[in-house]
Amino acid sequence: MAIIDDKGITTVNPANGEKLKTYAFMTDQQAADAVANCHKAFTQWKLKSAEERGEVLKKVGENLKNNKKEFVDLMIDEMGKLKAQGEDEVDLCAAICEYTAKNGIKELEDEERELPNGGRGLITHAPIGVIYGIQPWNFPLYQVMRYTIANLMAGNGVLLKHAEGVTGSALLIERVLKEAGLPENLFTVLIITHDQSDKIIENDQVRGVTFTGSPKGGRAVAEKAAGALKKTVLELGSNDGYMVLDDADLETAVEWCVKGRIYNNGETCVAAKRFIVTEKNFDAFTDKYVAKMKQVKLGDPNDENTQLGPMARKDLRDDLHEQVEQSVKNGAKILCGGEIPEGNGSYYPATVLVDVKPGQPAYDDELFGPVASIIKAKDDEDAMRIANDSRFGLGGGIFSKDEDKAFELAKTHFDTGMVFVNSFGVAQPNMPFGGVKNSGYGREHGGFGIKEFVNSKAIMRLNS
Repeated sequence: MAIIDDKGITTVNPANGEKLKTYAFMTDQQAADAVANCHKAFTQWKLKSAEERGEVLKKVGENLKNNKKEFVDLMIDEMGKLKAQGEDEVDLCAAICEYTAKNGIKELEDEERELPNGGRGLITHAPIGVIYGIQPWNFPLYQVMRYTIANLMAGNGVLLKHAEGVTGSALLIERVLKEAGLPENLFTVLIITHDQSDKIIENDQVRGVTFTGSPKGGRAVAEKAAGALKKTVLELGSNDGYMVLDDADLETAVEWCVKGRIYNNGETCVAAKRFIVTEKNFDAFTDKYVAKMKQVKLGDPNDENTQLGPMARKDLRDDLHEQVEQSVKNGAKILCGGEIPEGNGSYYPATVLVDVKPGQPAYDDELFGPVASIIKAKDDEDAMRIANDSRFGLGGGIFSKDEDKAFELAKTHFDTGMVFVNSFGVAQPNMPFGGVKNSGYGREHGGFGIKEFVNSKAIMRLNS
């Protein structure tokens, strides 16, 4: 959480409402200087070999692990993340550093090509300059590392405007990268307003923009960047459908679908959100799922027994509750949860809705919190239809005892960027991350992110 005024940002603990720390906004000149200094650092960094850059990134990964406790404590305080999940986040980011340092060298290798007339062709993947990232609060470290490590490996400079509520985490990232040996000013946190952010996008020394957030925010950023003829990568959330097919193992499906809905306090772009269950399994799945969700322990994120902590901000909690109430007014039914708890903190209980249909927020929109929508399908084919009946397309899931069939359905019919089979996950360093439709465009991880902001340059010698 954060309190924002003309002078700056005050971060607030969402579990108890206590103020944490105040940070002053940069002046326009300070922000412009940060861009110029980042560009200057880039002009030297780009001359380093991929192997040299990789060595620095390995040290970044090591330093992340060395500072794990400080990162986890900050994530708990700033956005209510559970301790174990914060530890997992640091470990994932260290793995991203290690994977990128090892595999980025091959991704960036020059490619020799023989031209049709016998001439010589060379393709080189050259860094383009300063990349500006605008990132959300739900994964304070991972959201930043996801684009930062790929772009540093590519040879670019990196700027970060983090969500106001996790400003402390942003500055800790900056410190840890510098301590690992990253050149001064190559990675810089900008503590700026939205109006100042627009000026950063327009700055001639900024060559690309990556944004994670809402579709509304993504459209605004993409429009501003397009006006300056700059490439963007957008990751804009989703209402991921997880299908429980006729031949699904219900125990497996229930276990993963509960995890997939409450992970990170339900505030995950690629979370399991709509559970599309065939008529054959609907009653049994619903009974088992509701029983599990009723057992989810809501409480202090510092308590190791807590399974569900507070939402990051009170306004987000209130918006989620409004979506639940609107869904109920339009015909949905609450089977558990659905009431704001008394007391301090931005808490919301594990909630399950049924009778979910088009025209309800629980069907049409993204519910960014621990609210599950269970939707009945006639059969497997109908389940796929419903899963794809969304303006979003980030992730999704399929539960079936026939794994080969599930992989074929995912490959051929599921209109999303990522699909999990008989499981739930967030990201893997060696697999592409990104979506389609209103979930955005572009890819990160798996080598794909390294080439999003490079100049794949063609160099040729033609024969006469």
